[in-house]
Formats: sequence, structure tokens, C-alpha cells
Amino acid sequence: MSTKIIVSYDGTANEDDAIALGRVFARAGADVSVAYVRHSVEPDYSGETLAQNEAEALLGRAAELLGNPQAAKHVVTDRSTPEGLRALAQAEGADAIVFCSDSHTAKGHVAVGNSAERLLEGGSTAVAIAPAGLAERSPEAGVRQVVAIGDANGGAEATAQALAGALGASIAPVANQDADLLVVDSRTDAEQGRVSISSSASHLIEIATCAVLVVPRGVSLSFGRTTAGAVA
Repeated sequence: MSTKIIVSYDGTANEDDAIALGRVFARAGADVSVAYVRHSVEPDYSGETLAQNEAEALLGRAAELLGNPQAAKHVVTDRSTPEGLRALAQAEGADAIVFCSDSHTAKGHVAVGNSAERLLEGGSTAVAIAPAGLAERSPEAGVRQVVAIGDANGGAEATAQALAGALGASIAPVANQDADLLVVDSRTDAEQGRVSISSSASHLIEIATCAVLVVPRGVSLSFGRTTAGAVA
């Protein structure tokens, strides 16, 4: 069964970077969908219909950028973006949620936005963050090096191995400027199956120049090439 991944998308600054990272996971064989969280319901029928249509059109564009117009599109209504995405992930059985970096992030760097930060403490779904400017990079560059950060009892190592195998990448022993993806374990004292990052991991994310995937404690994500729903 394919790993299920949801890309959070609202069409604003840096959001295309999240889609670009979603494309990476789709190439690795994941089932990738897109989601937009509306924060209110319009009081009248015509206004609600217009708002819903606009949200669906936005996700249609996201699916086109993903390279899979048939990708599942989720319009969620919740006052809180992270809570709406958390509920959606639980309902869909999603394994990870992908975010872009904060809108003020310098290109080539990672910054955790408010929604991602909320899900990085105590959530049960892996969280991925794309570096600013990822969508502008050449797709031919691909993923060459994957780095696992954590201990043998976490899920980062197995997840990194699966991603590397699916993407034809190598595993690097330490994070460096050539790394394309960091897979980070949750802290050793985190509850099994929950996300919680240590201060050292948080610092590593702050200085990262590549995509980051944080997995729940003891959980590994499986990847593998697939022809169904593949993204070019």
C-alpha cells in the first residue's frame, strides 16, 4: 500500500515549493493529494458556492503543478489550518503532510511556518518542509543524497533508505551542503508514534538548505517506484 501524503496549498508565497516536494514524494511512489483549508463558511448560499468553487479551482491548479490532474483534492473548512489538516490526515489515513517554508525565508533555506510548527509537537503524522525556491530548481537535478538523522530505534534510517532506493539516490552519513533531503527522527523520549523534535534537531532544520522530513517516533515510511499515478 502506497504511503499517503497530503500537500498543504493555498496559492500564496512559497506554496509552489511544497508542490515541488510533493512531486519528489510522488516520484518515490507515494500517493500524493493536495489540500486547502478554508477558515469560514459564507453566510449565504451564493457566497458559499463561490468560495467553494474558488477553493476547488485553486486545488485544480495545484494538481496541475503536481503533474497529476487526477490527484485527490481536499477542501477543508476549519478556523485553524493545522487542526484542519490534522483532522484530514486522520480521516484519510495520511502518513505525512507537506508544507512550504515561511514566506519570508531566503531562497535555499528552510523555515518552519506556524502550521507546520503546531504539527511538529505531538502530532501522529510526519511533517515535511520544502526549502524556499525549490519549485524554481531544475527538475532534472533530482534527489542525489538522503541523510538520516536519529538513532537506530527511530524510523528515520529506514525511511531514508526507502526514499533513496526509490529515487536512485545515495545515503550520506552526515548532513552536508550536497544533501537533498534530511529525514529526521523524533526525540528519543517522544511517545511512540508521535512527532516531537529535540533542540538539536530543531537547530539542524533551521540551518538546513534542503528539504526536511520529520517522522514520528518509531515510525518509518515506505516508498517504492510505481507506475500508477506516476508524476513525470
